[in-house]
Amino acid sequence: MTIPYWMSRSQLLLGDTAVETLMNKNVLVVGLGGVGGICAEMIARAGVGKMTIADADVVDLSNCNRQIPALHSTAGKPKAEVLAVRLKDINPAIELTVLQLYIRDEITNDLLDKGNYDYAVDCIDTLSPKSYFIKACIDRNIPIISSMGAGGKINPLKVTVTDISKTHQCNLAFYVRRKLRSLGIKKGVKVVFSAEEVDQEKIIVTEKAHPKKSLIGTISYMPAIFGCVAASVVIRDLADLQEVQIGAVKKVV
Repeated sequence: MTIPYWMSRSQLLLGDTAVETLMNKNVLVVGLGGVGGICAEMIARAGVGKMTIADADVVDLSNCNRQIPALHSTAGKPKAEVLAVRLKDINPAIELTVLQLYIRDEITNDLLDKGNYDYAVDCIDTLSPKSYFIKACIDRNIPIISSMGAGGKINPLKVTVTDISKTHQCNLAFYVRRKLRSLGIKKGVKVVFSAEEVDQEKIIVTEKAHPKKSLIGTISYMPAIFGCVAASVVIRDLADLQEVQIGAVKKVV
């Protein structure tokens, strides 16, 4: 397999075998907001050869402070379509499926049954579809990393990866844990979360949040950090990168 020149820095760090492994993997990312958009981009930049990205939402100007697809020039456009243009420009050879769909219930089942995915990334921000997606992946033995809430957080040093059963100080994680328990799942779900406490005054209840019930203040870098951490889990797991062995420095001519 020929590794393209644009991946030469990844090749230098990881070696041919790991890069070629990534080029032959198939990853699903659901939810392309502040976390999912950057996560999908980092996975594509790592050279994953086949991806499916899904989001039903369109860009709103309020997304511009934190979401990769969000620019004044893209306002009103589907996030999935905007991000697809970026990913194809990063890796023209990527096999990309773009779904402008609200992933829930039978759509989830159909998507997972037909996809033959090596990894799934859950960046859904509504409780029922999120919990159903997690369970559906577990039922099919599809490896999954799920993002908990990045809103209301400001300290990047509190972001970590753990099992869902060990999360705390996160409202979304609390409700996901409770919902998953009702579905018979108490642990075994790898998540990105922050234990930083949220100021409840930074949350407002409003109909503008539909289908959610509230809006929460969010700073530019936190969703991106969540997304990059989630992407790192996918990339390291797929390529079995437990530890990079640093050898002699190679001279670049």
